[in-house]
Amino acid sequence: MARSGSGYDVSLVTSGHDVADARLHRLVAALTDSGLTVEVIGLGDPAAAPPSAAAVRTTARRGARGRLVDAIVSPWRARGRVVVVLDPDAVPSASLRRLTGRRLVVDVHEDYSALLDDRSWAHGVAGGIARAGTGLATSLARRADLTVVADAHVPPGDARRRLVLRNLPYGGYLPSPSAPDATPRALHVGDLRRTRGLFDMVEAVAGAPGWVLDLVGPVAPADADALEARLRLPDVAGRVTLHGRKPPGEAWALADGAWVGLSMLQDTPAFRDAVPTKVYEYLACGLPVVATPLPRQAELVTQAAAGVVVADVSAASAALTAYAADPVLLAAHRAAAASWSGADTGAYAAFVDAVAALARR
Repeated sequence: MARSGSGYDVSLVTSGHDVADARLHRLVAALTDSGLTVEVIGLGDPAAAPPSAAAVRTTARRGARGRLVDAIVSPWRARGRVVVVLDPDAVPSASLRRLTGRRLVVDVHEDYSALLDDRSWAHGVAGGIARAGTGLATSLARRADLTVVADAHVPPGDARRRLVLRNLPYGGYLPSPSAPDATPRALHVGDLRRTRGLFDMVEAVAGAPGWVLDLVGPVAPADADALEARLRLPDVAGRVTLHGRKPPGEAWALADGAWVGLSMLQDTPAFRDAVPTKVYEYLACGLPVVATPLPRQAELVTQAAAGVVVADVSAASAALTAYAADPVLLAAHRAAAASWSGADTGAYAAFVDAVAALARR
């Protein structure tokens, strides 16, 4: 759609996310599938960016001050007629850029105020500054040309033009359901920190003889030393593999042959009302889900009849042990997962149509 000399139709700008981020990949895939040209401005290795992006510009992570600079500068580097901002700290600068004639889309993929309750640093002066910034970003997001939220409960609920775009799979990065490997193997894809069930997953596998665990995603710096020490202990040594951050296609290739997916988020304000993206993705790969009893993810797993809701680590270990001991149970849950049909491209189509209309204006 972009005309010669006019730059790009869309710029996706992030001051805090790696260009390997799965939601970023899904948005770019949906936009480029419709013929829009997209540039990506973010962090990390350009090779991990969405392959269909017309241009990718990245910087290295530089700490809090560096992120603040990126949040201010990145929207002004954008050459798209529509600027899609993925982080609250970049919304004020992007809102100013809008005064130059660019159209602004704010993608609110989490309840940022609730998320701060999940961060150990978000207290005192730092927490006060962060909450003030989040409040400002939410206020400005209401007035954007389009406000996209990742779920119905995510604010702002009173945006001028609001679209719910859940984190359902899109873009062909997931493998088809496959036969399980000979060795029982659990999988987790996503950020790794204590409140996201990092240590609970390790303990669950420790209590399930014969099981191994693949952990795909970045480990929170605050938990890295404790995790390294835990993985050296003999009950889990050699049974847990840390793969680090990977672009979606590489990350989900590990679902091929896995037995189950794990979603063991703790009950925090940030997670209580959410459905983790990975639950949708596990089901789409034909993997049963072992999940903690957060209301919405428990409801999804139960309704799909494709997994087990567990109250604690010992229950998770028991669920894994039961799967290894009962091939019929495993096969039934895997079949239910494979038959789950949660893909809904309607919201993606609505998103693309709205962005394309803005690009034409």
